[in-house]
Amino acid sequence: MKPADLVPRPEWYPGRARGGWLSARVGTALGIAFATCFVTGLISHFHQHPGLFPLPDGPVWGYAVSQGIHVTTGIASIPLLAVKLWSVAPRFWQRPLVGGVLRMLERGSVLVLVASAVFELVTGLLNVAEWYAFGFYFPPVHYAVAWLAIGAIAVHVAVQLPKVRELWTAPEPAVATGDLRRRDVFRLAGLGAVIAAVTTAGDKLPALRPVGVLSQRSAMGPQGLPVNRSAVAAGVVADPDWQLRVRDRGRERTRTLADLQAMPQHAALLPIACVEGWNVWATWEGVRLSELVDDPGGVAELTVRSADPGGYGVSTVTRQTLNHPDTLLALRIDGEQLALDHGFPARLIAPNRPGALQTKWVTTIEVRR
Repeated sequence: MKPADLVPRPEWYPGRARGGWLSARVGTALGIAFATCFVTGLISHFHQHPGLFPLPDGPVWGYAVSQGIHVTTGIASIPLLAVKLWSVAPRFWQRPLVGGVLRMLERGSVLVLVASAVFELVTGLLNVAEWYAFGFYFPPVHYAVAWLAIGAIAVHVAVQLPKVRELWTAPEPAVATGDLRRRDVFRLAGLGAVIAAVTTAGDKLPALRPVGVLSQRSAMGPQGLPVNRSAVAAGVVADPDWQLRVRDRGRERTRTLADLQAMPQHAALLPIACVEGWNVWATWEGVRLSELVDDPGGVAELTVRSADPGGYGVSTVTRQTLNHPDTLLALRIDGEQLALDHGFPARLIAPNRPGALQTKWVTTIEVRR
């Protein structure tokens, strides 16, 4: 037997429901889901890198909604992609497998499209599950491949659009009695996407919690909020001699916890919204961050440092965020002193901001003018 004989052939795929009529419809749904996921992913990226494209501080629930949509559309894309690949599988093995230059370019572009799409969905799902089986730092790689995927999709759509438009207006091909119809497969793909979204969205929409059996955050942590990084994981312990250091114009001022508690206290109802898509609301109380620095209107940005030596132990606060009335150095949550896992003695909390940047265990604020 020759090696070529082991390569699948189109006739090895007996499913009569496959073909262009189904592929055009599933591909359209998948394209919309991927485009939505890409745009909301860009929003998350710009939130985490505010210098690239500053985003507004409102609405306060903005990041919770956009990131929830990002993760949900990504998960819903998985069954759609599976059916899309199933519907076009025979075309992957059409002879000749190699062919001329143009054919190789076409097949290469499809390979890039499929590989990047599968990579994005698999690594995204693993990130949501916090199972980092891959050996690279997730955010920059996921972001870079997202551009590759969306570029490949754009090229594919541009090439296939005339044919897709024709297939959308074409009648459904007839099938033999007892065979599965293409529209039935399309409905099953849509149902699979809906089920995937609903069963994983309970940690994003409270109304779906009873049916969100596959939600990442089905249980809460201390004080009714989930914890991604505990004090033990960060190597942080309660320091009885803790002081907040504020560095500005070459001077350093310190404040104890008692000093902060004696200052005017403000409350804000804000969500903790994580990059994994979940969000939980709470009432935070503490000192407005703008009241900890002189002339907050003249500040270019703040650097907030934590006792956590990890990658999210430092975050940047723009002037816009600093001067928002709901940006707090929080000391309490829902009427209780912060638990150590939630950043005791003080943590940053601000509107429309990723949870990873709501820095816990704050020790230092550095002012840049």
